[in-house]
Amino acid sequence: MTGKGGRHAAVLTDRQKLEWLRLLRSENVGPATFRLLINRFGGAREALEALPELSARGGLKRSIRICPLHDAERELAMASRLGARLVTAGEAGYPPRLAGVEGGPPLLYASGNLAVTGRPMVAIVGSRNCSALGRRLVTMLANDLAAEGIVVVSGLARGIDTAAHQASLAGGTIAIVAGGHGHLYPAENVPLAEEIKTSGAILSEMPPDWVARAKDFPRRNRIISGVSYGVVVVEAAARSGSLITARCALEQGREVFAVPGSPLDPRADGTNRLIRQGATLTRKADDVLEVLRPMLGMPPPPVAPLSEPDTGSRRPEDIDESDRRQIIDALGPSPVAIDDILRLTGLSAGQVMLALIELELAGRIERHAGQRVSLI
Repeated sequence: MTGKGGRHAAVLTDRQKLEWLRLLRSENVGPATFRLLINRFGGAREALEALPELSARGGLKRSIRICPLHDAERELAMASRLGARLVTAGEAGYPPRLAGVEGGPPLLYASGNLAVTGRPMVAIVGSRNCSALGRRLVTMLANDLAAEGIVVVSGLARGIDTAAHQASLAGGTIAIVAGGHGHLYPAENVPLAEEIKTSGAILSEMPPDWVARAKDFPRRNRIISGVSYGVVVVEAAARSGSLITARCALEQGREVFAVPGSPLDPRADGTNRLIRQGATLTRKADDVLEVLRPMLGMPPPPVAPLSEPDTGSRRPEDIDESDRRQIIDALGPSPVAIDDILRLTGLSAGQVMLALIELELAGRIERHAGQRVSLI
């Protein structure tokens, strides 16, 4: 089924959604491999049945861990108790621009007023240890963007994120969190999260009982940029996590905006460097809107289908051991573009993608931005 603007909507039954969740929670199944499995085998049930054979062919010497049905059912029940529901790419509640992001989450837990997720969004991120001036600038930016019908997105962190959410509560704001809905971080912002849900939304790709780890915040950042038309960075030190969000934005083809700061303030090192590298210098909301207005009326670009078809399952092109060896020989510890593997091996895209699925399920490769892979 094709949605508005050429998007392919995944219209799933409750049973199919449960199977999607089981597949995504199974061992070594990341968002990219999830999409490949669904599209190659015709559905999550067929993909789940194929996991043992695929992982063994990839070199896994033991049985792959497949998420049990009762674990997925328990996860959904816990989310429901917390007021969150599972949404898939193409459904109401899933931000339209995120559907086309490489490595974007196929499933999200969403709570609050989900109508807000269909409106145009701009992210505002920055230092946890922000200055009084930074907080004032964010309040002004968020207020003015909200007045123009823009939904302000941030990560519920202390400092700049908190100020951005507080300033845009009335217009509806979205918090993308690194942990589950049952473990919002930081704890001091749990009351703010409850306020956000009255007119805005909380989104997470993690299970509801997930406690965020340090490595989950960069994953969260790719969603913050992915849902947005652009990312505004306010006060970011040289090694700030906000710069990861800016890098994700560039990789996803989003606009990057940066508020300049004093060269004597280490909290401005990152933002000033972004401006030197080509980010739009931003002093007020009009600087953001001037760049984004031509894009705001455009539908999101069409994305490859990710849905359960009505017909029977499909089997992918097969490969033999010599083909698989060619692909492994083309890989190394440094990321290699999949297009380069195709050119080097002369194999079809279907064969290469199948081999990469097998290797990832066996825990032997890692995927990187820009359609690149490396051996672990």
